[in-house]
Amino acid sequence: MIFKEKLNQVKAFAFDVDGVFSDMLMLHPSGELMRTMNVKDGYAVQYARRKGYPVAIITGGSTESIRIRFNALGVDDVYLRSSDKIYDLNDFAARHALSLDRVLYMGDDIPDIEVMRASGITACPADAAVEIKEIADYISPKGACKGCVRDVIEQTLRVQGRWMEADAHRW
Repeated sequence: MIFKEKLNQVKAFAFDVDGVFSDMLMLHPSGELMRTMNVKDGYAVQYARRKGYPVAIITGGSTESIRIRFNALGVDDVYLRSSDKIYDLNDFAARHALSLDRVLYMGDDIPDIEVMRASGITACPADAAVEIKEIADYISPKGACKGCVRDVIEQTLRVQGRWMEADAHRW
């Protein structure tokens, strides 16, 4: 089945953070890591949430700023310090009564390999590791922090006829 056809099956999204939403880490003088993120990715995430799609963030990152950012976008399923991403993906799926073959997962590097193999639909940014590109159903032309998340969410909602509905013009 080709990627566009698979998008009809998507019921939920799960994402890594570093290398997907962000492309660089800056060290704050306090020692906390700071990330830059793309506002169009943020819009797409909150829009998907408003449309009823569960969204999970599954990251090895540990800063509370990640939880704050994604909670503000309507994402309640934020898994920080994830050392076993499959465990966390299964928890997310169970909490929302989802089959893993209905979850689109986007990752970018070696820690995402197993969770991508467990997910039904997979995607990665243009600048993902070679090993990830080899197993992804879709390689976005957009890089990390350059709109790759918006790309896959928008494509999914367009295929399902849910993009640009009456509620699209608000946050």
